[in-house]
Amino acid sequence: MPSQSKIENAAKIAGRSLSVDEARRQVVRIIFAHGDQSLVERSVQELRRVGFAVECHVVTDSSQLANHPQRHSFDLAICQYSSDPTRGDTLCTLVGDLPKDLPLILLVDHITKEDSANLMLRGAFECVYTDAIGHLPVAVRRALNEKSLRHERDRAERELRRLRAQYRALAGNLSYGICRCDLEGAFLDVNQALLTMLRYPSKEELLEVNIAGNIFGDPAKRAQLLGKSQDGAADPVEAEWTRKDGSPIKVRLSAQEVLSEQGQMYAYEVIVEDVTKQRELEDHLRRLAASDPLTGLANYRRLIDALDMEIRRSNRTGREFSLLMFDMDGLKQLNDSYGHMTGSQALCRTADALTLFCRDIDTAARFGGDEFALLLPETGREAAHSVARRIGSSIAEDSNGPRISVSVGVGVYPLDGDNVESLVSAADTAMYAMKRQRKAATPLS
Repeated sequence: MPSQSKIENAAKIAGRSLSVDEARRQVVRIIFAHGDQSLVERSVQELRRVGFAVECHVVTDSSQLANHPQRHSFDLAICQYSSDPTRGDTLCTLVGDLPKDLPLILLVDHITKEDSANLMLRGAFECVYTDAIGHLPVAVRRALNEKSLRHERDRAERELRRLRAQYRALAGNLSYGICRCDLEGAFLDVNQALLTMLRYPSKEELLEVNIAGNIFGDPAKRAQLLGKSQDGAADPVEAEWTRKDGSPIKVRLSAQEVLSEQGQMYAYEVIVEDVTKQRELEDHLRRLAASDPLTGLANYRRLIDALDMEIRRSNRTGREFSLLMFDMDGLKQLNDSYGHMTGSQALCRTADALTLFCRDIDTAARFGGDEFALLLPETGREAAHSVARRIGSSIAEDSNGPRISVSVGVGVYPLDGDNVESLVSAADTAMYAMKRQRKAATPLS
């Protein structure tokens, strides 16, 4: 077995100077737990070959990985897996000792697909066979993408919980609408708060309007409202009503039965809460979670969802679609020469050009940094290249600031890729090919 110092020398591969294309990508910090120096070197070389800028640290075994003092600072962990039965349930112990947001990729030898699936069920993100180490970059990219999406979702959920708590605190000081309905849902009596909520000038006028009839006329909703559903829980029912002036209002209803002295049910008492503002806040937050804050385009997460939906639709209809990937040329030089405000404006100008050529069924997105994407359903290669040329010309002719240009690549489903990863990779490769051609054609100063 090689010495610790020799193994750590493998990490120096990541220390060499980066190319221009690599430097623009985010550095990926990886901790390897493996005793084979050559395999670590091959792994890093494969990652660098497809464009990853790798910063790695190497330890010899899983126990050193689990106890590493800086394990929280890495983006992912790649660990050697041994199927030796004497080692017991080491994987579960390792997963329990690692940070929850640190994906674990296992490098495995001579195990069945069933064993690989069991390892993933026990906490590994993915298993990569050492004799097919070329599959490692795909696993790493998937792990990083899923980790990023999970962090974004968690941030959105925390913000949503904060807004809900804030709204509940405010709602505690508000007056609720209260009404009594007959068994068909027609109002028998209402309080002043409900009149104000629904903007009716008088109780008599509101009593003539059958607003709640569709709720109590629906057996399933009525059972849910009264706690008579299968689980026995009394869950509030939400509905959209219309105010006197025609404006919509979202209400949350909770109810109980009213019994006569003889014990017979003859009415319902209903509490009505106006949740319009709360739902607007939640909808706004969901839109923010799916949008790029600078350009207003769809963000990476929403683009991936749209691609996944379009693949499923294309598989049903047999129609191809195209993905355009754009990269702004020379954004760093633009920032250095004119300032980051001008650079941000250039990103927005590029976003505006994409939006200009978008149909209602298309999805324009900021893929990240200075990269953009445009999803074109039911569009073949020739039409996609035509759209790309029009967008490129529009951006080049834009006189609202310093001159800017974009490189573009086209990927067509399913000819260039039969899944999200391969299609994005094909369009990305075509984009960088165009960028290299432009650089080669530019005379040296």
